[in-house]
Amino acid sequence: MNGTTRTVGLTGTGAPGAGRQRVPVSVTAADPISREGVISQLRRHPEIDLRDDTGPGAVALLVADVLDEAVLTRLRRIVRSDGARAVLVIGAIRESELLDVVECGVGAIVWRHEATAHRLVQAVLTASRGDGDLPADLLGRLISQVGTLHRGAGGRSGVHSMGLAPREVDVLRLVAEGLDTGEIAGKLSYSERTVKNVIHGITTRLHLRNRAHAVAYALREGYI
Repeated sequence: MNGTTRTVGLTGTGAPGAGRQRVPVSVTAADPISREGVISQLRRHPEIDLRDDTGPGAVALLVADVLDEAVLTRLRRIVRSDGARAVLVIGAIRESELLDVVECGVGAIVWRHEATAHRLVQAVLTASRGDGDLPADLLGRLISQVGTLHRGAGGRSGVHSMGLAPREVDVLRLVAEGLDTGEIAGKLSYSERTVKNVIHGITTRLHLRNRAHAVAYALREGYI
């Protein structure tokens, strides 16, 4: 679990906070030391607006050692009831838990041992845009797990009434490879707005939480 970090669909360039609206962020942790440590790292960054509660448009950063049912319940409430984006800072995740985390609507995952101020801010800004940010080793494990589920389902073709159009598959395949919006646009000769609209259309139509969830869906259904 110590591979280099790779982002899924990370967009945006330039110095952090340059021309950005401040992102409301709340921090929750199992112990006060962890919570205060994260808050102290985020407080120094002008693009972060620390709050005590979550809500639509906010980012909820949750710190935990391991993923248990209480953490999963909290993540579901953050996304589905509060309408916030979720960032999970975690010590360990079992392979069998990965899809549960993505399908809860978690937009970004950070290993606790990699949770520097820069890494936390990067994850928060990525989640606030609705993009995905997963460590490279987790992305590989997610792809492997969904591939196993797909093979176990008998190799479905993935063609059904709410399937993906070829253009959508092309975009998601590049998202899965870690390309950002600008790189995808260049590869497919689209505008960045078109790429964003394609991803928004997929997530809205299929009721998916974010880019990472869309990639997991495409993998599970055998599109990529």
